[in-house]
Amino acid sequence: MKAWILLTLVFVFGLAAHAQATCTYPHSPARIPDGKTATKEHMVAAAQDFKRYNDEMNMYLDCIKLETDAPTPADPSKLTADEKKKADQQHKKYVQKNDLAVDELQSVVGRFNEQLKIYKARNVQ
Repeated sequence: MKAWILLTLVFVFGLAAHAQATCTYPHSPARIPDGKTATKEHMVAAAQDFKRYNDEMNMYLDCIKLETDAPTPADPSKLTADEKKKADQQHKKYVQKNDLAVDELQSVVGRFNEQLKIYKARNVQ
């Protein structure tokens, strides 16, 4: 029985620690190579940078989703009006973060893909 209590406490404190964790917004690659003049090495290096950025952004999105999906009381009807308002505001904040991050990711990767297309067109044999 003591082991069960101990495991429950570890789980609860683990959730609390996770809820306090902050999500780190990734930085996009500093530069997108010009497809008209870039070498193969530049494009390969940039592709690796953009893959890293995409992976980091997906981790960020997962992190904010976990924050948004934080456990709520078993009976939401027991929330006070202030608690409901705070929960709604927090949910809106995380949805906004998600939307902004996805928009940036699509924009930045889209610009790289445009340059990659130009590079490939230039190097077709």
